Amino acid sequence: MLVSQKLRKKAPEMDPLRIGMGWSIEDLSKPQIIVESTYGDSHPGSAHLDKLVEAISKEIDENQGKAAKFFATDICDGQAQGHDGMNYSLASREFIANMIEIQVGATPYDAGVFVCSCDKGVPAHLKAIARLDMPSIVMPGGIMAAGPDMLTLEQLGAYSARYERGEITEKEFDFAKHNACPSCGACSFMGTASTMQVMAEALGLTLPGAALMPATVGELVDMARKTGERAVELAKEELKPSRILTKEAFENAIMVHAAIAGSSNTMLHIPAIAYELGLDLDGQIFDEIHRKTPYLLNIRPSGFYPGEYFWYAGGVPAIMEEIRDYLHLDVMTVTGKTLGENLEDLKKSGFYDRCSKYLEDRGVKKNDVIRPVSDPIQSEGAMAILKGNLAPEGAVIKHSAIAEEMKKVVLKAVPFDSEEEALEAVIKRDINPGDAVIIRYEGPKGSGMPEMFYTTEAIASDPELISTVALITDGRFSGATRGPAIGHVSPEASQGGNIALIEKGDLIEINVEKRAINIVGINGEKKSHEEIEEVLNGRRENWIQPKPKYTKGTLGIYTKLAVSPMKGGYIE
Repeated sequence: MLVSQKLRKKAPEMDPLRIGMGWSIEDLSKPQIIVESTYGDSHPGSAHLDKLVEAISKEIDENQGKAAKFFATDICDGQAQGHDGMNYSLASREFIANMIEIQVGATPYDAGVFVCSCDKGVPAHLKAIARLDMPSIVMPGGIMAAGPDMLTLEQLGAYSARYERGEITEKEFDFAKHNACPSCGACSFMGTASTMQVMAEALGLTLPGAALMPATVGELVDMARKTGERAVELAKEELKPSRILTKEAFENAIMVHAAIAGSSNTMLHIPAIAYELGLDLDGQIFDEIHRKTPYLLNIRPSGFYPGEYFWYAGGVPAIMEEIRDYLHLDVMTVTGKTLGENLEDLKKSGFYDRCSKYLEDRGVKKNDVIRPVSDPIQSEGAMAILKGNLAPEGAVIKHSAIAEEMKKVVLKAVPFDSEEEALEAVIKRDINPGDAVIIRYEGPKGSGMPEMFYTTEAIASDPELISTVALITDGRFSGATRGPAIGHVSPEASQGGNIALIEKGDLIEINVEKRAINIVGINGEKKSHEEIEEVLNGRRENWIQPKPKYTKGTLGIYTKLAVSPMKGGYIE
């Protein structure tokens, strides 16, 4: 018996209350499907989701199910930039997942469709799916088009820094602002929003080819209808996420992440999703998989083309075809078939031919966007986990986006206790070549783990600093970040991590090949490991743990209960 029908027998109020909101008597006995979405006027990634929700709900109803629409709107990292609103960003992932748990837990449904597009909405839905273990399918909201001359939003940080330095006019800056987001959908680059849509498909929770469909093409609504139809079948089959979200499925997702040079924020989200299933996916697994999986995707911010070109080149299935020898092809997916079977079905369906027509119209070849595995952009994935006395539990670097000379370097520390202070120093040119900009007390327990986007862009847009200065933080970065940026330093400063003990002039060694990040000198002079430890121990005796920045409300809860950045920053 369906879960919904068991509940009707226990709660006699259920039927009249459903009838009171417009359900027919016949509807009461149908499979009941909750349609969760982040729809709302919060940003372009969610403002159009009502159309997909309606298409899905109609298809559910036409296939003898009954749809129930619920909403938990997400926020926009772009609009939260430059002020304390960014502190709410990572915390919002936890609270959206909690809201979905409340909605489903209070009134259980037979299956769910999860409609989402962006940075925290997608991982929040994936966390909820894993936690609830109800038959579920994800419908990604797609990606926006690029603006004139392939203008995309991640370029705005550089425009802003150039305007602040007087390098462009206000008119030029305004043009960029007014044309960077010409449509709905996730921002048109492989940032966190796009990466997490890809991860949803790579984990096996979407229909094949669903991730990063351009929001401007009719195929997106067609995919929504097929998703609604499949949701009714899932309710009857009782195919639960725990059968799909296996360790092998997560390994597949990390391989795809390596091949696309995905956002470093994935290192927060994938472990947090796995945690809901009792799986421990640490940074070492990411590092090992990235070392052996080639990087293939020529999409911004690491590559050249806007994000919409990814789907035109065949999207996630095309990437999987290139790295199929690495993948676990026998994992179960939401189609009820294995990954290998899905890939074979797509070849027969004409999917790749339909996609490629969009590339042909733009005079671009598939291999321009997705390189063959025999000729990769880079022989290994884009991300590395660094460890050492600066980050005993680890730190994250996206090394595909940095100059070769910054992969092995010794820099002089310039520490700041907030991003605002660091940004001001970069803009005023108080940062010099050879400096390591240290931003601390911005981890989960410090301020909620905001992005350091403006500071990274200020550095990356300065031709003198981009290949001579690194930014090191216990905070995190935008998926659009370029340049030598090392984040997620653990333990974080608020917990007494060694990043809290750094003083101006300390020497920081970064060695990507050896996966190392260490304090190697004091006040400009190199010291032995033992001497460094002696100095740090002395500093720790004088270190005073700061009082919590937030003591009540959402951020009071989050900063009190969140785990370390390298564990995923989830509430435990």
